[in-house]
Amino acid sequence: MQITSLGYRTDLLLLELSGSQFYDRGGYVVVRTPDNPGFWWGNFLLYRTPFAPDDAKIRVDDFHREFPAAQHVALGIDSVDGEIGAEGELAAAGFTIERNVVMTTDRVVAPQRPNEDSTYRLLSSDGDWQQLFEQNLATADMTVDAAYEDFARRKLAAKRQLVEAGHGLWFGAFEGERLQSSLGLMFDGKGLARFQNVQTSPEDRGRGLASTLVHRASTYGLHEGGAKTLVMVADPDYLAIRIYRALGFADSETQLQLVLPPA
Repeated sequence: MQITSLGYRTDLLLLELSGSQFYDRGGYVVVRTPDNPGFWWGNFLLYRTPFAPDDAKIRVDDFHREFPAAQHVALGIDSVDGEIGAEGELAAAGFTIERNVVMTTDRVVAPQRPNEDSTYRLLSSDGDWQQLFEQNLATADMTVDAAYEDFARRKLAAKRQLVEAGHGLWFGAFEGERLQSSLGLMFDGKGLARFQNVQTSPEDRGRGLASTLVHRASTYGLHEGGAKTLVMVADPDYLAIRIYRALGFADSETQLQLVLPPA
């Protein structure tokens, strides 16, 4: 299955390792995660071409045919240039359009103001992973209800399984035993390493934790981890993207995600 986008290629790699299923329909790929039906970007359609006029309705119908029980619609475009096509139709249909930046580097530079007060280590215990779950909820950009907690717990369980199977590592910055900042780094075994979920607890932001943690994880990935290229996908409007650029990451692609939330 040929995927052009580096962002989606690494997304699908991690989903496949976590047990997701793919079905190539020709014009699009069905991505299905039976263990977590509430995971939008584990249950979506990835199209090979931008939207032509009238494609919005056709592709929404495709989604409902593939996911008849889903309340959301999630569609991707396998491209690198950010070209969507009939964007006006998508906006009129109520879609939220996300253009994320795929960033890469083969070397990193140290942060100008590293945080030397915290302890940096791998997550290693049930208590560490429970703290990560609580941090995920605290940094969520949506309402945290019972359904979201269930989604987050299932998603984290899949990531922990990847780590325990030897596909990656989860790094943390700690004050004593309290988790302050965290990220995952997953390896494809062929020279790519993909960052996952760089986040800092709200009360610990502005202290240089994320930049220090990304630098330390990057250094590990490029040396002990054997990676030749590091991949980071970031929201272009989020402040953290400046951190990644300052550490040596450069914009290489635009990844397109389109969501129609539940009514």
